[in-house]
Amino acid sequence: MSESIEKIGLYFDDLNKIRVLDPEASQKTNALKEECKEYVSKISEFQTVVDGFLQISDNLASEVEKSKLKAIGSRNLLKSITKQREAQQQQLQALIIEKKLQLERLKVQHESLKKEEVEQNELIEQFLMQK
Repeated sequence: MSESIEKIGLYFDDLNKIRVLDPEASQKTNALKEECKEYVSKISEFQTVVDGFLQISDNLASEVEKSKLKAIGSRNLLKSITKQREAQQQQLQALIIEKKLQLERLKVQHESLKKEEVEQNELIEQFLMQK
């Protein structure tokens, strides 16, 4: 009788309940269901690990970008300081040239004044001698 019931697609399980599905197929289905749960659990774990890795990578990329911008800023500041020093050096050289020219003019003027002083002293001496 059990075989005739199985032919029409009805089965008895371990608890002697009537089932539509073959007990072996039912066990395999339950085993597959458990394996699927494990697989989904592992996939979820993997997704968590991947999300953590992506977050770490994003943080690292952000830090690298900050460092890169800081380095570019430092390089630009260094170039700016170098240009300022060059400009300051040129200004000082121009001032030195200007002061040298002024010194030469003052030397010539001094010599001229010395000559005039000597001439005036001679004139005063001649005037005093005549008296």
